[in-house]
Amino acid sequence: MNLHIKKNRGFTLIELLIVVAIVGILAAVAYPNYSSAVQKSRRIDAINYLLTLQMNQEKYRASNTSYAGTFATLFNDVLIAATIDSPDSYYSVTITASSATSFTATATAKTGGSQATDTGCTTFTINQSGPVGGAACWNK
Repeated sequence: MNLHIKKNRGFTLIELLIVVAIVGILAAVAYPNYSSAVQKSRRIDAINYLLTLQMNQEKYRASNTSYAGTFATLFNDVLIAATIDSPDSYYSVTITASSATSFTATATAKTGGSQATDTGCTTFTINQSGPVGGAACWNK
């Protein structure tokens, strides 16, 4: 009778290296997809703000003879700057043009920010008729 039965405990170095390699491969595939999904979800910061701005412009025009040319005029507050940040601060928003019959506002990803690398979707523009160009970015 053999009383010296060997019990396996733990993992071998080879098994550990295989697991680490598999985790590394999965991470290399998953991280770019995750980053892309995060950037797409952050676009809503610009989109929602521009749509809210469009509604505010329509309210302003209903009481005045033209659209507001600045945020200070639109919100009746002289302390508001010409360029303001979107609510989550991923974009800078400006009213780029206005007249009696039209306005244009643009949200641009902040330089050096996480959205600055959102290829093809760093700028969103809206006017009195709605979103301008970049339909692929507005719909994602």
